Amino acid sequence: MSNEIEKLIEISRFYGRNKEYVIAGGGNTSYKNDKYLYVKASGTSLANITADGFAILDRSKLKIINTKKYSTIPAERENEVKLDLYLSLIKPEVKLRPSVESSLHEIIPFQYVVHTHPTYINALLCSNNSKKIVQELFGNNSLYIEYTDPGYVLFKKVQEELEKFSQEKGYSASIIFIENHGIFVAGDTTEEIIRNYEMIQSKIKEKVVKDFEIQPCEIDKRIVNFLPALRMIYSEDSSKIVRTRCNSLILEYLKNQESVSKISLPFTPDQIVYCKSKPLYIENTNSNVDTLTEIKQKSEDYKLQYGFLPKVILFKGIGLVAVEDNSHSAEIVLDVYEDLIKISKLSENFGGPHFMDDREISFIENWEVENYRRKISKQSAQKGKVEGKICIVTGGAQGFGGGIVERLFAEGANVVIADLNKEKGQELVEMLNRLPQKNKSFFVSTDVSQPESVKNLIAETVIEFGGLDAFISNAGILRAGSLDEMTAETFELMTKVNYNAYFFCAKYASEIMKIQHQFAPQFFMDIIQINSKSGLKGSNKNFAYAGGKFGGIGLTQSFALELIPFNIKVNSICPGNFFDGPLWADPEKGLFVQYLNAGKVPGAQSIEDVKRFYEAQVPARRGCTVEDVMKAIYYIIDQEYETGQAMPVTGGQVMLN
Repeated sequence: MSNEIEKLIEISRFYGRNKEYVIAGGGNTSYKNDKYLYVKASGTSLANITADGFAILDRSKLKIINTKKYSTIPAERENEVKLDLYLSLIKPEVKLRPSVESSLHEIIPFQYVVHTHPTYINALLCSNNSKKIVQELFGNNSLYIEYTDPGYVLFKKVQEELEKFSQEKGYSASIIFIENHGIFVAGDTTEEIIRNYEMIQSKIKEKVVKDFEIQPCEIDKRIVNFLPALRMIYSEDSSKIVRTRCNSLILEYLKNQESVSKISLPFTPDQIVYCKSKPLYIENTNSNVDTLTEIKQKSEDYKLQYGFLPKVILFKGIGLVAVEDNSHSAEIVLDVYEDLIKISKLSENFGGPHFMDDREISFIENWEVENYRRKISKQSAQKGKVEGKICIVTGGAQGFGGGIVERLFAEGANVVIADLNKEKGQELVEMLNRLPQKNKSFFVSTDVSQPESVKNLIAETVIEFGGLDAFISNAGILRAGSLDEMTAETFELMTKVNYNAYFFCAKYASEIMKIQHQFAPQFFMDIIQINSKSGLKGSNKNFAYAGGKFGGIGLTQSFALELIPFNIKVNSICPGNFFDGPLWADPEKGLFVQYLNAGKVPGAQSIEDVKRFYEAQVPARRGCTVEDVMKAIYYIIDQEYETGQAMPVTGGQVMLN
């Protein structure tokens, strides 16, 4: 790799990872020598770009676009230009799509070009006095382009203005401001570009009197009653993810219709691409019935008017909500729309906000290039066994629960880890969220034996993802002991965690699931208890555990009868012994140690003796694994006919009559 390409990668990542400059993978960068143009390929993220993320184009072929006559019909013209861009590719077999702005990068007469959409710069470019102020601050060194439709028309406009500039000034413009769009900064070194960006940002910020200071806000729990309904209304073709954001700046604009009007139209094409052109505003947020009625009616009216549902919903006094196909995309919508709010606020320093007009908006909504970006985004989505589902796993920080979490996540689920072990839980979340997937994991510190803690778990899940599809009640404890050894306190603790907690989980999970059923009666959901073979067969000197598990199956059957009218399936999975997990194998508190000390295995002198004894009781001659249990979980979630069942996964150790 040449030093020039290394520099290009370095500056691309430098700006791509800074949300003050680039949001959602927007913007592009390039390097050119005498023969070739290396430009960020469409759909590639600047933040993590490598050399393979740049399309390489033959400059001699690109120059044909500069002078060639194309069709006067916009759609035909853009296709003709797109074909010529493809014909310029050095390696068409790689199938990297050249950025629509490749021609712009070609005609800017500097080796490096960095195009971004910085918040403070766009606050100026999306204001009523932008042209006047840009000329005052940067007149001799920059070019100002009034808003022009992206694509070939913008390319020709910039080409014309660049030629005029160099004829008048005797030198080339290295800074190009484009109204309601963004900025191009060029230079023969990346250091020049960085210096110019810093200079531009500094001068603009010096003019800012009305700035913003964002204070975090706790999200109003009222929204927990609304989001599951919203999610189902919007899940027409597939299950959606609904994410929420609230801070002091957002709330400033959600007071009334007048304040909302200041953030109700797009400033830039990217905002339309990611957020659509208009949000939905829900004004009545004080009454559950009235709010749900308003959501349903306004959503129907919106779709009737525009032909699609919105991606952004604004709840008066509560916050900003994004609806998308996956968690990653919903987070992008929140970022882009919050940036719109920042731009609106900052534009007050430069004569007030200047939104895109109806014609400009319509062009972007129907532009083939942006439709392609949407198509590519959908095609790249994962297709796992539980793709897009929202799942809670209690006791999910480690051991058997941790294994369930990891496998659900690998198959596309958004997983909430509920556990008392904060350190392990956060560690697992961080590990999962580093993976290149569009689903997310989330940790909630939870004591399942306390109803308020479980209620909070459900609320946090809804706020994070918008609803709940599967609740896996896995948390449990085991303290072996005979009647002589078992204390009342230990028995009560085990009953709370292994029996009472299942009731709390089913109670609060089903409340959300019932709301979802109300607005999507065809949708199926699951409550799954990870029970045990000890729930199917008594366990010697382990009655406290077995009793709680037997009781759990009674709850499963009873919950199943009560909840099936709401398409909520309730089932138990009864695994055999998970010998390799901490429950059994922990050297200090594991069951092997407990059973050895309790004398449960006659003649056993060591932990290995205990392990061999229990393995010998399994016809399959091995312990149960997470993979064994996952097959049962996937089956239960996938099917729509069985409920109230206790499914053994025991290697033949327990067989049902």
